[in-house]
Amino acid sequence: MRVEDFDFELPRGAISARPAAPRDAARLLEVRGPGAGDEPLREHVFRDLPGLLRPGDLMVFNDTRVIPARLAGRRGEARIEATLHKREGPGRWRAFARPAKRLKPGDRIIFAADLEAEVAGKGEAGEVTLDFALDDTALTQALERHGAMPLPPYIPREAGPDARDRADYQTVYAARDGAVAAPTAGLHFTDDLLGRLEAAGIGSAFVTLTVGAGTFLPVKAERVADHVMHAEWGELGEDAARAVAATRAAGGRIVAVGTTSLRLLESAVDDGGAVAPFAGETDIFITPGYRFRAVDLLVTNFHLPRSTLFMLVAAFSGLARMKAAYAQAVDAGFRFYSYGDACLLHPEGGT
Repeated sequence: MRVEDFDFELPRGAISARPAAPRDAARLLEVRGPGAGDEPLREHVFRDLPGLLRPGDLMVFNDTRVIPARLAGRRGEARIEATLHKREGPGRWRAFARPAKRLKPGDRIIFAADLEAEVAGKGEAGEVTLDFALDDTALTQALERHGAMPLPPYIPREAGPDARDRADYQTVYAARDGAVAAPTAGLHFTDDLLGRLEAAGIGSAFVTLTVGAGTFLPVKAERVADHVMHAEWGELGEDAARAVAATRAAGGRIVAVGTTSLRLLESAVDDGGAVAPFAGETDIFITPGYRFRAVDLLVTNFHLPRSTLFMLVAAFSGLARMKAAYAQAVDAGFRFYSYGDACLLHPEGGT
């Protein structure tokens, strides 16, 4: 397949700069399977979700926490901006720097009186490796003091991310530091909605995938098969694996909250559909033709054209069906991308 097969028209005005308030007031487009008859697409409000699922279903959430990974500093008189995107070790991160051409290994960047880093290496496309000479706890505390939330490039802020973004760009159940991009499907959940899901007999399990800035990198290859997927670290523990197995045994469905949860589940499943504990990096690249073994339903946002995430949802629900769904969403005024509305996707051919 060619990358251009996953292109679609999207007006600039459809991209949301702020989330719905309250979070669960976002709109929800249900994309139903082949047996849906005359209603393959249904419009809801996100807080309707408990009524769209069944008692005994299991929702799998990504509990990663976004760190304030965007920093502004100086090397001598030169102003430097750095966005951390992948942890390499204690206090050591890969980062995208601007202007990277001003930097060379051994340079020191001063971000604050109590936060500086040495350029330990230099890669391609503006990437550098920064050594902060701090342990992870001290570095996280320094980032909370001096960093800004790493909003995606399509959410413009003239003065940079603000105090609202500190709360808005974080799920209410975020627990484990390390992500530099939010698992955005989870941004729609409130404590009240989580309580109503539990009261409706819908279970929950938590996994961790530390979402990296690579999720926003454009696909530059012309052929889908030539794209190299970025790797992200994830962990699916024994409790989550047992919950999935118990749900399957009882006839319930596995509902992935976000493409990150789905990718981790599909990385941890065997050919027979059994999900086992997993810890490590995954670069799984899901495109049409993939056979899903772990996930029955997917809650996700609306994604960029020509992106790996749109390829994933096209694999899950069918390319023609997803293009039709996105066209209806544009016509109906749905809001797109990280701070936008959501979809509930049924699979094209079953799991």
